[in-house]
Amino acid sequence: MLYHLFTYLDTAYDLPGAGLFKFVTFRAAMSLLTSLFIGISFGKKIIEWLQVKQVGEIVRDLGLQGQIEKRGTPTMGGIIILTAILVPTLLFNDLTNVYTHMMIIATIWLGTIGFIDDYIKVHKKNKEGLAGKFKVVGQIGVGIIIGAIMMWHPDVLIKELGADGLWSEVRSTTTTIPFVKGNSFDYMWLINWAFEDVSAWVWIAFIPITILIVTAVSNGANLTDGLDGLATGTSAIIGMTLAVLAYVSSNTLIAEYLNIMYIPGSEEMVVFSAAFVGACVAFLWYNAFPAQVFMGDTGSLALGGIIAVFAIAIRKELLIPVLCGVFLIENLSVIIQVGWFKYSKKKYGEGRRIFLMAPLHHHYQKKNIHESKITARFWIVGILLAVITIVTLKIR
Repeated sequence: MLYHLFTYLDTAYDLPGAGLFKFVTFRAAMSLLTSLFIGISFGKKIIEWLQVKQVGEIVRDLGLQGQIEKRGTPTMGGIIILTAILVPTLLFNDLTNVYTHMMIIATIWLGTIGFIDDYIKVHKKNKEGLAGKFKVVGQIGVGIIIGAIMMWHPDVLIKELGADGLWSEVRSTTTTIPFVKGNSFDYMWLINWAFEDVSAWVWIAFIPITILIVTAVSNGANLTDGLDGLATGTSAIIGMTLAVLAYVSSNTLIAEYLNIMYIPGSEEMVVFSAAFVGACVAFLWYNAFPAQVFMGDTGSLALGGIIAVFAIAIRKELLIPVLCGVFLIENLSVIIQVGWFKYSKKKYGEGRRIFLMAPLHHHYQKKNIHESKITARFWIVGILLAVITIVTLKIR
């Protein structure tokens, strides 16, 4: 809203200082600061309100160090994160931009699913929360909407540099693929054996892949949210990396130098990412060990979904296994543990485990490593993966 107001004042009245809102770096900085202010200033009041409402974490005794002490800690703190993301986005983003629309949809949609899940857990005293099938349906819904927007919205374009040195706008199903010469992959390749008019049917491949990515990353963030500050800090690292990727994709000079896709309008993603990072850091103020509040599924499902949609929007979704490696290994640890347990029970008559406990961070807790050290080490791994992700832009 402020973006549109000051753009109008600059155009109509040449108001001194209003032109600053044309610069994405200024708006990103303001978005970050506003997000930090909202998260830290109002976070304490929200925590106190949650305590009054007795919205406390229900903890089952799994024999983990320091686990029982967390009982009663306010949950549903994801409300802090969502507020700190949405308010700066509405203030400083271009609200006519399609990518802004996508990020707002993902934030509200998945945040609502997580809120319903937390509400059932806390107020209905049902530790299982919202049935898994309903969560999946919600995630599929987001995937379909985002996939459809990417496929058919008239403003979702990329610009290609022609032999004449001029940029031309084209509709494309091309995305970025790491470690490959040319650094690009077209989803039409997946179905060119089945259809003559491949461009008309590419959605058959693209939309299911979008659904898979949104579901996997949001569930990965949800599984990672098991230690104080773990999911929050990891998400902040990923958010900063995505901001860099969005910025280079929105700048013609950098895009030409790196030989990557130039995506018109993606500069608004930088402003959104600044709010996202600010919200995560502000929440970490209260969520760092020992946590005063937990984000619950209200926050974790939204964080993962935001990251997935963001990566899809800037056509860097195939970098997710590297960038979101922490989420991936947490997901895989559960899949491997459950799969091996079922297989060994069927073959040997008793279930066997590979890890002491899954997800992976609980395995290290079982080894009596303090959770703050586990969290710090996971953050370090996340930073290394973020650096590798950025480097892939030039490694072909």
